[in-house]
Amino acid sequence: MADNPSLENNPSLDAWLALDRNGEIVVRPGKVDIGQRISTALRAIVAEELGVAPGRVRMAPPSTDTHPDEGVTAGSNSIQQSGGALRAAAATARRHLVARAAARLDADAADLEVAAGLVTLKGTNRSVSYWELMAGAPFGIDVDAAAPRIASADRRLIGSDLEPAGIEDMVTGGFRYVHDLAWPDMRHARPVRPPRYGARLEDLDANVVERLLADGVSVIRQGSYLAVAADDEFAAIRGAERLARAAQWVDGELDAGDLFERLRTNERVSLPVVDGAPVSEPVPPLFGEATLTASYERPYLMHGSMAPSASAALFKDGRLEVWTHSQGIHPLRLTLAEALGLDADAVTVNHAPGAGCYGHNGADDAAFDAALVAGALEGRPVLLKWTRDDEHAWEPYGSAMAMDLAARLDAGGRITDWSHESFSDTHITRPRPGPGGAGPAKLIATRHFDDSPPGFTPQPMMGVETGIHRNLTPGYDVGRPRLVKHLVRGLALRTSSLRCLGAGGNVFAIESFMDELAERAGRDALRFRLDHLSDPRARAVLEAAAAGIGWGGEGEPGTGLGLAYARYAATKAYAAVAVELSVTDDARIELRRAHIAADVGEVIDMAGVRSQMEGGFLQAASWALHERVTFDAGGITSRDWESYPILGFENVPAIAVGVIDRPDEPSLGAGEALGGPTPAAIANAIYRATGLRLRRMPFTPDALRAAAMT
Repeated sequence: MADNPSLENNPSLDAWLALDRNGEIVVRPGKVDIGQRISTALRAIVAEELGVAPGRVRMAPPSTDTHPDEGVTAGSNSIQQSGGALRAAAATARRHLVARAAARLDADAADLEVAAGLVTLKGTNRSVSYWELMAGAPFGIDVDAAAPRIASADRRLIGSDLEPAGIEDMVTGGFRYVHDLAWPDMRHARPVRPPRYGARLEDLDANVVERLLADGVSVIRQGSYLAVAADDEFAAIRGAERLARAAQWVDGELDAGDLFERLRTNERVSLPVVDGAPVSEPVPPLFGEATLTASYERPYLMHGSMAPSASAALFKDGRLEVWTHSQGIHPLRLTLAEALGLDADAVTVNHAPGAGCYGHNGADDAAFDAALVAGALEGRPVLLKWTRDDEHAWEPYGSAMAMDLAARLDAGGRITDWSHESFSDTHITRPRPGPGGAGPAKLIATRHFDDSPPGFTPQPMMGVETGIHRNLTPGYDVGRPRLVKHLVRGLALRTSSLRCLGAGGNVFAIESFMDELAERAGRDALRFRLDHLSDPRARAVLEAAAAGIGWGGEGEPGTGLGLAYARYAATKAYAAVAVELSVTDDARIELRRAHIAADVGEVIDMAGVRSQMEGGFLQAASWALHERVTFDAGGITSRDWESYPILGFENVPAIAVGVIDRPDEPSLGAGEALGGPTPAAIANAIYRATGLRLRRMPFTPDALRAAAMT
């Protein structure tokens, strides 16, 4: 636990837990629930360690005023970091409470037992509850990372199928999202965006503005930034439409040249990657003649939130309060304060659930929009919502990627040399404070101001397994690989964190290439992988996925099996996915079956792990088969679900998930384990079904037909 940053940065037990006077245990994690069920898992951890029913544990809505700063909820770190911190906190609290009970009951702590929040002297009816012991007072002690935990054999909750927190309200429609927030004197707001990046407001029809004001619609302008607000939501919608028609814009043409050519030819920062991290050294030359080379490509991808981003804000008496579905409320608070010229202590950011989304979507930008409007309407709460067009055209996208691989095989079919170069824009532009106004510069609205902060130039991420080089290192025994990350400058679109970061493209390339190498070596794809894997946990998930799909059996004509594996970020969940699919006469890919095998160490919420695996597979299958941001010189052209299609219910396969529970191993992050293996498994299955090797996502009917013609 000594290397847990959440606990290191927030050592006080009172930062994590409180016993209120209503007989509840109040938990205050710094990570937020964005649909990944961590509130369910974290509640179970605390309930288990303190010996109470989950219903006695209340997860307080995260707020920068009351909750510890755990940074951003990202990187599949919630269970490892927040879960680890809360387990230590609950274990510390239990030991402290038992010690207090021993003093209260004049007994030895070893003679006490705990059940349902009651500490009882064994063999007697003498007892005292947690709440009587604390009487609403704080603990006043630090968390002890070494406090003894409940033994795995005595656990009742951890590892079982837990009931999701709030599921009844979600099913019955009682759940409140940020979009549902309301106050009696609230105004509804909408931003009015330019037609494309870089466009400037040349003229705004003053007559239209006057008529809007006469109709009770406020118009907010700061340079080229425009928004409207009204007492009625429909009036705000119509007002935004009227204001958009009254605006004249100039400049801002996008570079609509060949994206994948730009990735390889634009100016770039190139760094070799050694032991999972970039080093400031010259890029080593490629080894001699390769047995096989191949290039793989992935387009810009959207987060594709099912509901557009939204936020509420109130500016009153010099203080700003914001409600947002941001994944990083603490860094957002500091960025909002800097962007608005406020003291950080004058800003509170509260998390409110929004549309499920993993990564940096439009939530932070919508929060800043709401704050800008609230500042112009001091004293009145504002609820601001983006439209679908706003979300599709202005969210930060997952970066396009190009991956060039080469390898050499010896006479026995073993890999002796390996090279992997990845070309990409940055994967991390979350609004965090930095030198030269870097935080505000990452908010889209500031780009429309006349006094915009200096342009933000991303720098290479130098940490282990992050950004472009996440999962760049192959998980196989290939000697010392030659690995290079290229941070490409001057690309057309705004990018930031999308589920898996660079792992989505890198694993797609690695696992496709492993299949191609296996064929070149004349080996079975599963056997070839196992021959290059020494980690027994990696071998176990691969073998389980293959067995589950029936690897090696004869399939029907026109069907194919595909297999892929990765350990996410080299330190988190092990996962393998096997897919059976068919290809129709009109080149449509129909997913038939998927078998997923995962090892996440100790499982906290078994149903939650299975849900994460199923959801991760479906999102990555959607990337593989459908998704691609399109644009031309005039701006983004994929602005709705017709122009940016996603996987439909009609193509959801039968999915089986097998989880290898290891209760005596540390829990491993599970949420992003399948973003890379899934597209690779699908590509490998397409090859076995058709003989066509697709190396550029998405694998559309047009892509299949084009491959068949070459």
